[in-house]
Amino acid sequence: MKEKIWEHIIAVREKSPLVHNITNYVVMNTSANALLAAGASPVMAHAAEEVEDMVKIASALVINIGTLSEPWVNAMGKALQQANRLRKPAILDPVGAGATPYRNTTVERLLSAGRFDVIRGNASEIIAVSHSSSQTKGVDSIHSSEDAFEAAKQLNEKYSTVVCISGKTDYVIDGNKIARIHNGHEMMTRVTGMGCTATALIGAFAGVTDDFFMATLSAMSLMGVAGELAAQQAKGPGTLQLHFLDMLHSLTREQFTATVKIETAHV
Repeated sequence: MKEKIWEHIIAVREKSPLVHNITNYVVMNTSANALLAAGASPVMAHAAEEVEDMVKIASALVINIGTLSEPWVNAMGKALQQANRLRKPAILDPVGAGATPYRNTTVERLLSAGRFDVIRGNASEIIAVSHSSSQTKGVDSIHSSEDAFEAAKQLNEKYSTVVCISGKTDYVIDGNKIARIHNGHEMMTRVTGMGCTATALIGAFAGVTDDFFMATLSAMSLMGVAGELAAQQAKGPGTLQLHFLDMLHSLTREQFTATVKIETAHV
């Protein structure tokens, strides 16, 4: 498993997939730099007039609802339908789902507009998307990853999509396949946009393999390992960001295999 993930990490570095992000103002720079550091190519394009053309040349589409407006939501729907037509992978990050009715209806509109290959969110977001009773504190989770497990299974079954719950332990779920990733560091929660960055990285890996379970597992493993190793050098959240980007860029096979902690199971 570790070797297969490492092969995907190398594939991203060598193939430099173009990831089309319709994402939020807060994380655009962070996500773009993380994609570049990992070896991918980012584009942040949200105008309805060009999203279909951008999807044509992209390897994957990432939709993130962090900062919503109606023109952006319309562009998201157009881009998703184009990705489906062209069989390009599409990934959804339902940032803040459960916080407001508008976010909830936006997620419903997107899930009705087309198909996503991966949905990644924190526990509260995943619970909210599954239409279970949930609350979020802004965009932060008030649930643990384990709390969202059943909700994630329901989403997986309903939409035939890989579901990732990020948290202290990251879960990746697809049918009877389950993976748990025990990497990362608490300091990562003090840096805005880390979850959004994880979703962008999933887009990069989905651009180099059509096994979306492995793409998600690879991206989340890289994210967790890079964050964990960066925290060992960081003095605080500011330098964590610096070392995190450097680690995405310079991570070696030896560092990765010695650090990554994954459990896999079939249920």
